[in-house]
Amino acid sequence: MAKSKKPEPLVGEELLIKVKELENLSKEEKAKECGYYTVTKNGIERVNMMKFLNALIDAEGIQLDSSPSANGRGGRSASYRISVQSNGNLLIGSAYTKQMNLQPGDEFVITLGKKHIRLKQVEPDEMEDEETLEATA
Repeated sequence: MAKSKKPEPLVGEELLIKVKELENLSKEEKAKECGYYTVTKNGIERVNMMKFLNALIDAEGIQLDSSPSANGRGGRSASYRISVQSNGNLLIGSAYTKQMNLQPGDEFVITLGKKHIRLKQVEPDEMEDEETLEATA
C-alpha cells in the first residue's frame, strides 16, 4: 500500500486567499483543506487547529509576542495594577523599572493623596539642592 504524501500546509497570502474561498466551511474543515492535519497510524485524520490559527495570525502580520529580553526570558508583562502584600508593602515590579530605565539607587519623592500615591523621580541635581538646604538649616 503506497502512502500518499499530504500537501504542505499553506502559509502567508496563499493561506488567506484559500480561507476566504472556504468561508462557508467550519474552521476545522478550513484547517484540513489548507493542509493543517496529520494522519495517525490507524488512518485517522487529526486537524492541527493551533498550527492553523498561528499560521493565520502570522499571515495577517499580527505580532502577539513582544520582543524577548536580552537573556531570552519573556517574564510577565506590566498590568499597571498592584496590590498590597500581606506584610503591608507595595511592590513595583521590574517591568516598570525597566520601562523607565531606572537604575539601583534612583530616588523618588512619595506624595500621598486621598486615594492615590504619587512617585516623582528625584533628579541628581535636585538631590544636591535638597542636601544643601538641609545643611544650611
